[in-house]
Amino acid sequence: MMSGGEDYIEAADRTLDATYEEPMSLDAYVELLLSEPGLAAHASKYLLDAIEHAGTRTVIEEGEEKQRYRFFDDPWNDGEHAILGNTEVLNRFVDDLRSIAAARGKEEKILWLDGPTATGKSELKRCLVNGLREYSKTDRGRRYTMEWNVAGVDGAPGLTYGDEPATPDEDDWYQSPVQSHPLTVFPEEVRADVVADLNERLDDHIPVRVEGELDPFCREAYDYLEEQYRREGVEDLFSAVTDRRHLRIKNFVVDVGKGIGILHSEDDGPPKERLVGSWMHGMLRELDSRGRKNPQAFSYDGVLSQGNGLLTIVEDAAQHADLLQKLLNVPDEGRVKLDKGIGMDIDTQLIIISNPDLEGQLNQHADREGQDPLKALKRRLDRHRFTYLTNLSLEAELLCRELTDETSVWDANTWDQLEEWIRAPLTIKVRDSDGSVTPRELAPHALEAAALYAVVSRLDTTDLPDDLDLVDKALLFDRGYIRDGDERIDIDDIEFGDSATNGEHGIPVTYTRDVIADLLHEESDRFHETLPVEEVIMPRDVLNTMAERLTDAPVFSTTEAAEFDERVAAVKNYLFSRQEEDVLEAMMREKRVDERTVEEYVEHVYAWSEGELIENDRGERVEPNALKMKVFEIEHLGRFDEGDYADNEPSGAVEEFRTEQIITALNRHAWRNRDEEFRVTDVNPKEIPVIRAVLGSYDWDDVARTYEDLDPRQWDNPPSGTETALGRADQPARHEPGELQMALAHGTHRVERWD
Repeated sequence: MMSGGEDYIEAADRTLDATYEEPMSLDAYVELLLSEPGLAAHASKYLLDAIEHAGTRTVIEEGEEKQRYRFFDDPWNDGEHAILGNTEVLNRFVDDLRSIAAARGKEEKILWLDGPTATGKSELKRCLVNGLREYSKTDRGRRYTMEWNVAGVDGAPGLTYGDEPATPDEDDWYQSPVQSHPLTVFPEEVRADVVADLNERLDDHIPVRVEGELDPFCREAYDYLEEQYRREGVEDLFSAVTDRRHLRIKNFVVDVGKGIGILHSEDDGPPKERLVGSWMHGMLRELDSRGRKNPQAFSYDGVLSQGNGLLTIVEDAAQHADLLQKLLNVPDEGRVKLDKGIGMDIDTQLIIISNPDLEGQLNQHADREGQDPLKALKRRLDRHRFTYLTNLSLEAELLCRELTDETSVWDANTWDQLEEWIRAPLTIKVRDSDGSVTPRELAPHALEAAALYAVVSRLDTTDLPDDLDLVDKALLFDRGYIRDGDERIDIDDIEFGDSATNGEHGIPVTYTRDVIADLLHEESDRFHETLPVEEVIMPRDVLNTMAERLTDAPVFSTTEAAEFDERVAAVKNYLFSRQEEDVLEAMMREKRVDERTVEEYVEHVYAWSEGELIENDRGERVEPNALKMKVFEIEHLGRFDEGDYADNEPSGAVEEFRTEQIITALNRHAWRNRDEEFRVTDVNPKEIPVIRAVLGSYDWDDVARTYEDLDPRQWDNPPSGTETALGRADQPARHEPGELQMALAHGTHRVERWD
């Protein structure tokens, strides 16, 4: 931990020292490339390298395991601009980049990111900026350009661009305003040999490409120096022009304006000005270029000029539809014009971002078929459609990010860990009208309820099997399976249609966030003598408010509001069952079977089935213990009684249970792990549905058997010393009074069970 101001200054010095290099000569730069050929990467290859450099991780989306590029998790900023979900879309985006970088037929394509609001498109833009900036600070990701100095040559007027005056000494160095690749200074035939040599040394299936000429500003310097040295009779003209006194190669940190150009929706001006920049007539007069337009007097602040060498993004492309056709020749020819007689070669990866409104503009002449004037543009656009999230865990994570300052990406190792985060309470500090700060709490499952409702609103019903509802589909998409009693249903067992419109419409996260934000500031009429229940927002509060305000939200049509309102009932039923599980779990917490006892039972049953011996605590090989299995099945599973056994020997029903419910699950686990040596001790007991129930869930039969005198009707004010009072004492502090009755009312067991 740093102790004082000097420590922070030193840390900043170290950061910059590691980021920037001393400028080098052209020959030193070429030597560097020969040892590290990847540093010469062209724009699309560099972008691809940056994405792949961050590595991948495994995620589950729509019930399938997928490899996700960590680059899109914004790891350099602790996930602040991470793109949640849409992994398949992002993977196809990277696949297209790979084809473009390798020149495999998609070089003319403009990548088009399309989708409704709040689906992550803007986050992708920020993620690209952050990731490329940080990658360019690494040794592997260094990005280089050139700078010129013509001072010291007889009669040299000095170089400038923009409205900066020429100055002497070190200030006479001027960097390429468009981040030109240093190798473009070589004559074309020599450059081809250099690039060929680099690709022979490159350990990559995508070769380096360096095409085009010097940018007009650098060409002005080169031509001036060449003319002066030719007049002096210098023989080695190229060596003289590119001497260390005139040309230096320097690295730069990629950022907006330096290798990344972004055209925002509010940017205006003539098309050429937005694309490449504009002439500054005062500078033209000052430079006195004998009647010609001197490229030194050009601003180079257009989006393509800023993005040359790496990435150009047109944000909210529908606002700049007039520019899209003018961009066609950029991927085709790699060239734009500053003026009629002055062209500039461009190496940049073009990306346009839009909401669905751009599609309408592109299709306005579709009825003209072959005469559609936008046909050429549409042919060059490679569309990647972002959709709303259809994973409960991802939506819960996104909602949590929207409501708090929490930005870390949820990278859980197990589903149980992820489920714990989804269902967890969330405390948010709220400033009241009198200036005081009050902590308000979203109760357990409140975040889950909001996220699940949003996901359910986005799912297509056309491919839904008769025996499943939308909540089942949402859970299948999130974890890949659901449970129906002891049976596990995997998503692979369900035939979901390929043409479904999951995620293309629904409740956006911004609506959910705003509803919860309003609830945080609203007063509650709840009251309890000892617990601050008025500060707690329950899951049903969130669901009711989300459904009630649908008709007043301008973002939804009347049809959408009615459709989404109908879907809240299934979500409520699911959340009530989750709350019921919590109540039961809390009441039975002290009665839970420890995992070692469960593991021992499973081991004995497996040995019993296979006719094998097991090892006891003394290291002896003995028969599986029939009494232990019997006691576990009667007392913990509650499946059988003494009448199902002859002494300790199981009846046919018990044998069938052990074979069908325990051994089958073990065999399924062994099959899934068939490439490894199978051991019973390797099995997670929760892999076996009936055992999972013992470890993690109970029903009211278990409660009635354990607390024979419990009376739920006395829950709010139980007589002291009764089992009702003891059961209530086991409840988590945040379960409000009456929640047990609510759970009973929506469960399959009612108060009458105790009559």
